[in-house]
Amino acid sequence: MRVRQYDFTQGNIFKQLIAFSGPIILTNLLQTSYQFADSLWVGNLLGANALGAVAVSSTIIFTMLSFVIGLNNAALTILSQQKGRDSQDGLKRYLNAFVVVLFCLSIVLGVLGFAFSKPLLHLMGTPEGMMSEAKEYLRINFLGILFLFGYNFISTVLRSLGDSKTPLRFVFISVILNIILDPLFIAGLHLGVKGAAYATIASQGLAFVYGITYVLYRKLAPFSLPKVPSKQEVGLILNLGIPSGLQMAVVSAGVAAIMSVVTGFGEGVVAGFSAAQRLDSILMLPAHALGTSVNSMAGQNIGIKNWPRVRHIAKFGVIYNFSVMLCIGIVVVFLASFGIRLFIHDQEAVRFGTRYLQIVALCYPFLGINFILNGIVRASGAMYQVLALNIISFWVLRYPLTALFAKVIGETGIAVGMGTSFLISSIFAFLYYRYGNWRKKELFTKSANS
Repeated sequence: MRVRQYDFTQGNIFKQLIAFSGPIILTNLLQTSYQFADSLWVGNLLGANALGAVAVSSTIIFTMLSFVIGLNNAALTILSQQKGRDSQDGLKRYLNAFVVVLFCLSIVLGVLGFAFSKPLLHLMGTPEGMMSEAKEYLRINFLGILFLFGYNFISTVLRSLGDSKTPLRFVFISVILNIILDPLFIAGLHLGVKGAAYATIASQGLAFVYGITYVLYRKLAPFSLPKVPSKQEVGLILNLGIPSGLQMAVVSAGVAAIMSVVTGFGEGVVAGFSAAQRLDSILMLPAHALGTSVNSMAGQNIGIKNWPRVRHIAKFGVIYNFSVMLCIGIVVVFLASFGIRLFIHDQEAVRFGTRYLQIVALCYPFLGINFILNGIVRASGAMYQVLALNIISFWVLRYPLTALFAKVIGETGIAVGMGTSFLISSIFAFLYYRYGNWRKKELFTKSANS
């Protein structure tokens, strides 16, 4: 069966947006099940201490991966623009450059992560009772970090070329393997927490090998034998990748700062907030996916300076995202209590979590606007500008407003502050999209991409 790669420079934008974003939503949903599956098996088979060890280690792994996520965002922007320009030479050169940079980075992070696992866990305040298992889990994951980088990068490459269905296949295989291998390695082979780590890297490794074999066999992307990239190519990758990676750091630090406000209200509020955040991470998947979709769609058109079509992509993206997130928000208002009870049953925690979700859910559409407009701006390569918008969103708006409202009206102020920040940050995103100079961003010189 022939694989469909969309040319976003022509055709019905709305139909393309729906068809392209659907597989990305499913892919993101499957990826969230990784941690869920590990936690489910570890918690049931090994107990609370082992579950805590996995949770702490996973936080470190996500933090270390922030820069790599940034590089993938840079890849989506650069490669989608090259696709729009119909430059096979440019695609080959930048694919090669990304392969070399990501390979080197994965080796460096893998070695450093393995060597400094224990100090990192101490820095996280890991209890001594969890230290041994957490260190084992973390070290094994760092040894297999190349596989995680690899199959995520292949997915990003294919999306930049207009194919979102094939990456869904790779992630599905990886998740199914992980679900099967987890109990086999943990209990069947009596490896304990190490078994969960081995299951993860084995499933990711097999998905990576299958993915690269499939892409090469079907000739879905112009990969070639790696060679030393030019300074210009590496420079552009880092120039876009570093600020994009810092965006993740800003988000992580902002979430930690908000948690410091939440902890001031006691264990019940902390538990309710944590449960609500778990639901949030799932409920916001459509907004994340649509942001990724418009990044690729706009990138192809920015590559050929088709600004009227970029504007239409932004318009349809905002309308579609607003409608989807509004529907999700309305459903959450009525089912918030049921959702919170899936995770916890403490009465105070359920009460706070329910009220929090019912207030914040009505503001989901405005947060969705941020994902769409920032995705459009990111497609031009204006990564530092998107970084600035994220700093404003979290450090000028979300954390201060949450702290202010919580101080004035109590625990309910946490939700009010969060929701208000979503609304105001969407206004900032619109103002920069409308009046900012991101359209003037030039990624490639004529000599580099003729």
